[in-house]
Amino acid sequence: MTSLSRFLTAALLLSGLSIASAQYDPIDDLKLNKKEDAVDFKSVPAPEDAIVLLDGKKWDKWVQRKDGKTAPTWKSVAGDAVQVQGGDIITTDSFGGHFKLHVEFRVPYMPKASGQGRGNSGVYVQGRYEVQILDSYGLDSKDNDCGGIYTIAKPLVNACKAPTIWQAYDIEFWSPKCADGKKTEPGVIIVHHNGVLIHDKVKITKDVTTAGLPGDPCTPGPILLQDHGNPVQYRNIWIQKLD
Repeated sequence: MTSLSRFLTAALLLSGLSIASAQYDPIDDLKLNKKEDAVDFKSVPAPEDAIVLLDGKKWDKWVQRKDGKTAPTWKSVAGDAVQVQGGDIITTDSFGGHFKLHVEFRVPYMPKASGQGRGNSGVYVQGRYEVQILDSYGLDSKDNDCGGIYTIAKPLVNACKAPTIWQAYDIEFWSPKCADGKKTEPGVIIVHHNGVLIHDKVKITKDVTTAGLPGDPCTPGPILLQDHGNPVQYRNIWIQKLD
């Protein structure tokens, strides 16, 4: 690092700014497909019977993936949100059966990056099955783009909002059916992205997707949020057990 680079870095730190925060600056230079793509998806309060997993204030329901016991090092931002930092995190509780998971997130604006380096993170249901998070605004989405069930199914439509704008997943999941400890039917997933149906009862054809937690698909698993090296932000995550 040159003396000038060190000076600029120090100046940024002293002023309370960072490269990560700059990635949430206004996106005036981004061409929008429609005006509402730059409007935050309205946050959805947790139902009375739901378990609030993330409210941006405390971490008692989460631990670091690497050891399963240490508190996360993700940082609080924007009041009720947190930003990816320091590794994957998983819930202390595991979930099975039939449930609905609500996740609100936003991705940074990284116009000089491309592909999987552009606002990458992911939500892993039962720690095994990833619903991808990425800046895929305006793309012809594939199974590794935002909303894709990673390497399994691409979204029916690209429902992405622009980067820096709050979005939401509503994920309804049925765990695999098992008999005598062996899987007899795969898990099934429905996903709404910003209120738009993007997966309609898709069968999960793998026991684990890339970078997920290995283990017995016949057992419950945690919710996992991925650190892929980009400053993705999350807020208002809750889970509701169904029938």
